[in-house]
Amino acid sequence: MDRLLLIDGHSVAYRAFFALPVENFATTTGQHTNAVFGFTSMLINVLRDEQPTHVAVAFDVSRQTFRTAEYDQYKANRAKSPDEFKSQVPLIKEVLDALGIRTFEKEGFEADDIIGTLTRDAEAADMEVLICTGDRDALQLVTERTTVLYPKRGVSDLARMTPAAVEEKYGVVPEQYPDIAAMVGETSDNLPGVPGVGPKTAAKWLATYGSLGEIVDQVADIPGKAGQSLRDHLDDVLRNRRINALVRDLDLGAEPAELAFSTEWDREAIHRVFDALEFAALRERLFSYLGGGASTEESAASAAVDIVLAEPEAGQVGAWLDEHTAEAVGVEVVGVTSTVGARVDSLAVATADGHALWIDAAELDPADDAALASWLADASRPKVLHDAKGQLHALAAQGWPVAGVTADTAIATYLLRPDQRAYDLADLTMRYLKRELVDVDSSGQLTFEDETDQTAVQRARAALDLWAVLEPDLESAEALTLLHDLELPLVDVLLAMEDVGIAIDTEHLDALHAEFTTRMTEAAQQAFDAIGREVNLGSPKQLQEVLFDQLGLPKTKKTKTGYTTDADALQSLFAKSEHPFLAHLLAHRDVTRLRQTVEGLQKTVQADGRIHTTFAQTIAATGRLSSFDPNLQNIPIRTESGRRIREAFCVGDGYETLLTADYSQIEMRIMAHLSEDAELIEAFKSGRDFHTVMAAKVFDREPDDIDGGLRARIKAMNYGLAYGLSSFGLGQQLGIKPGEAQVLMDDYFATFGGVRDYLFGVVDEARQTGYTATMLGRRRYLPDLQSDNRQRREIAERMALNAPIQGSAADLIKVAMLGVQRGLREQQLTSRLLLQVHDELVLEVSAGERDAVEELVREQMGAAADLSVPLDVSVGTGRTWHDAAH
Repeated sequence: MDRLLLIDGHSVAYRAFFALPVENFATTTGQHTNAVFGFTSMLINVLRDEQPTHVAVAFDVSRQTFRTAEYDQYKANRAKSPDEFKSQVPLIKEVLDALGIRTFEKEGFEADDIIGTLTRDAEAADMEVLICTGDRDALQLVTERTTVLYPKRGVSDLARMTPAAVEEKYGVVPEQYPDIAAMVGETSDNLPGVPGVGPKTAAKWLATYGSLGEIVDQVADIPGKAGQSLRDHLDDVLRNRRINALVRDLDLGAEPAELAFSTEWDREAIHRVFDALEFAALRERLFSYLGGGASTEESAASAAVDIVLAEPEAGQVGAWLDEHTAEAVGVEVVGVTSTVGARVDSLAVATADGHALWIDAAELDPADDAALASWLADASRPKVLHDAKGQLHALAAQGWPVAGVTADTAIATYLLRPDQRAYDLADLTMRYLKRELVDVDSSGQLTFEDETDQTAVQRARAALDLWAVLEPDLESAEALTLLHDLELPLVDVLLAMEDVGIAIDTEHLDALHAEFTTRMTEAAQQAFDAIGREVNLGSPKQLQEVLFDQLGLPKTKKTKTGYTTDADALQSLFAKSEHPFLAHLLAHRDVTRLRQTVEGLQKTVQADGRIHTTFAQTIAATGRLSSFDPNLQNIPIRTESGRRIREAFCVGDGYETLLTADYSQIEMRIMAHLSEDAELIEAFKSGRDFHTVMAAKVFDREPDDIDGGLRARIKAMNYGLAYGLSSFGLGQQLGIKPGEAQVLMDDYFATFGGVRDYLFGVVDEARQTGYTATMLGRRRYLPDLQSDNRQRREIAERMALNAPIQGSAADLIKVAMLGVQRGLREQQLTSRLLLQVHDELVLEVSAGERDAVEELVREQMGAAADLSVPLDVSVGTGRTWHDAAH
């Protein structure tokens, strides 16, 4: 029997919205996704568990229906849908469209009416029906063939409401449910019931008289206060019954038979939507549970991978490599591929013509070890890896340094899709090659005791095949040069930096930890003294009770669990009230974060007394490098306490000093170059304080007449413009009204017309091309510039403003890193690069090399780009990172 699954879109999405914390689900662009995530998760589970042959989803159009025309208080008790929810409904429809699931909505009617109509038609067509909804009105549709899947908790726990289940819960058969609801009322719909009449009384009357019609006919004979109450409110009951009756004869323009569901969906459409939503785990569940995908001859052919696995005798590895690796091959390392503790357990090599070699590192004889090492180090033998840097760490630890890496498919995909959250090889193989990384060969040619080894051969071949698909795409996007001349060479630089690490003064860290612990305890006690009792300062619930009940402070933004107590809200409350409890609470939070930072650093100091962070090239969509384990880009520097943490990073034994170098106002210099604004260029070339000169031009004063307040206003403008700063945001930042901030922005743009024209032009051009580009051609694709959703469109516009500037700054520091590393090698200096943090480089300088290193760094950073304004480089030296500040 065919099975039709009908879903009440708004009902399920709304439950998902409140079941999952909105603050925990958002894309990197700021789009909230908790409702989409919960809805999609439920959908995947129901599709898997119920195996429907047909699927449709019904949505409400608005609250104005024929029901509100009859009773204007219908659902009037419901609060306005949160903006965070409304922005997600179009996204849910995009997910459904990608899955090939038909959606319906009808002006003047509700989703329930659409479901009622489709249920009637489906039963007439001899289909089984499943209705997923949180609206109890749908219970009137339950029959032996129709079941309601009613969410009991969130959207994951569904109760099967069959005729027996309805009767057990409500004491009536499903067709009588609207009668009982009419008498008892529906609080959620703002339909008042008969006072004094509950479900049991209403059910008893229906059992006695048979139907609401019969009850009405004999209402004069119903005894007691309940009977009188029914007579007094009979008009309300009859109105309720007219309203809760579902319409079952709408013209929907489609029959149930046309709603067939197939897993032969367009995988590219699914990838596109799930990439934008950053739902990697849900996508994996979708394909894992349901399989599917476009089954064309081409995709079927690409899924058939015949591999001949070599089993060379001892001493024959070199001969196999000579015979099969003249052209590019895929390489995959199995082992520990992290910065610390790297090692190789096994290695796989795969060729495009179906040959493969698998090597157990522990069982290589000396001749084969030497042959493999020679081949890996041969730059003329092209190699393709996925996420190469970790594998290169492992190979280097084995004594096998690598040259000739012509492609890293993780970085290549990142250049094409910089907003994607992850670049897992299995996911990309499924996406681009339409094959799973499971069995390499159905003939059983590959047989390993350890499944990990089989996967290694698979992954080596997948990386090679993936590169064949990505290379023409990169060429089309004009990104091949960026890959070969910037990102791939940078892998070697980062590899060396991670291996070297940076020395740590552990005694200083221990002292800081003890100090921060004491300060944290003192701040907590002072907070308790301010309110006269102890509370859990980490509990939002207890903080809400203190702030809004005990202290009577103004309510903050409403959340599901009450009112927000996040940092911004508390800062705002303190600015309004200056209550000492808030002062001590904020101090407690600040010092707690500092202690957590110190603890994170303490845990990552290695046996060599150094921290070896890992740098990532594929995290930030703008091209900036990221740092993790630990995140050294997150060390606070705006406060004295934060800066003291940098004192723990010190010069290592055998070296003379640390040297730091960074660009001064790099983003504004790039803005001047790109906008070609004459006034802005002149401000940089004047040699005076940049922000002061800018303020003098805007306020039409002499630079000497610019005080700190005016300079601060223009400084906020200078940096804010590149981030799409609005008049509201500028006003908040400066503590002035939005109207005053708008006047300041207008005056700024009147002075710097080239900047205004550039910013508007960037967005317009990106809207036409679909992307922005940096000075080196790094693209960021922004399809939401064409979105009908205002919130998504405005977020994309802000990205279009800052991506070329931030991205160009990221490219320039990478160019500088390559130049500095090349210069150190060519000049045979033993000093070394340690860190890159935002626009700053940190080096460890050998004795007697300070002047040469400083000259080299200034030269290479200054020559990273040919701008219309000078690239100003500041340099400092000292025993610690803090001392070397400038």
